[in-house]
Amino acid sequence: MKTFVIGDIHGRCAQLHALLDLLPRDRSTDKLVFLGDLIDRGPDVPGCVDLVVGLCSENPERVLCLRGNHEQMLLDFLDNDNLIWVETATGSDRTFEQYTATPLRLNVEADFDYARDLLTEKIPANQIEFLRQLPFYHEDDFALYVHAGLESGKHPSESSPHALLWTRDMDFYKSYHGKPCVFGHTPTPFLPLRGRLGRHGIYVFHSAIGIDTGYNLQSPLSCLSLPDFTLYQAFADGQTSTHQITRLIPETLKEMQRKAAKAGGQD
Repeated sequence: MKTFVIGDIHGRCAQLHALLDLLPRDRSTDKLVFLGDLIDRGPDVPGCVDLVVGLCSENPERVLCLRGNHEQMLLDFLDNDNLIWVETATGSDRTFEQYTATPLRLNVEADFDYARDLLTEKIPANQIEFLRQLPFYHEDDFALYVHAGLESGKHPSESSPHALLWTRDMDFYKSYHGKPCVFGHTPTPFLPLRGRLGRHGIYVFHSAIGIDTGYNLQSPLSCLSLPDFTLYQAFADGQTSTHQITRLIPETLKEMQRKAAKAGGQD
């Protein structure tokens, strides 16, 4: 049994399809975990959400998606709790236009209400409901899985939702030694240099494992499989790659690999 973990997608539906096709996943035994941020910035947000909703619905015991800060911002906007989602830097204009076929224009106060009502009407109800029920973390035998990171010394069940969705804690990146924790949110080029693996590499330092490998025309969409530590990547130009990572693997996962190799040698 393996767990395949996919980092922030941000509307890159074609890359997601290519990545899923690349994975040697046994749907009856292996788990698939999405770390959130399905929406905003990319060329096909509705397609991404629809695909992930379908995968989760077809196999809820083996496929799950976590809540990202972009999903939370969208829900807060729809619920009239916060307007941060419509700020330019979030890439929300791409999501809005793809769902509504209308440019996002916010010039006067009434425009916010219009945009909220139109988006609520145009996003399929099952997709909104899906986003509302997304969990903040997951845990299995191999690792903890969160969108952004952990509060110092705390299990995800004890960490605040804000930390799980938003934290960019340098102490976590550099000093976390607990159960391996796989996270996205912060692109690996912005994480500490020590721990970055290769040009398009993930980040591994002690037990912190970052797999958001960025969002631009050169950035891959990345998936890490555990406990074997194989990295699968799909690029915007259609290229894919697979890397067997051997450096800096957390000791708990090394022990699992040793046990698996020993068991295989006894067959």
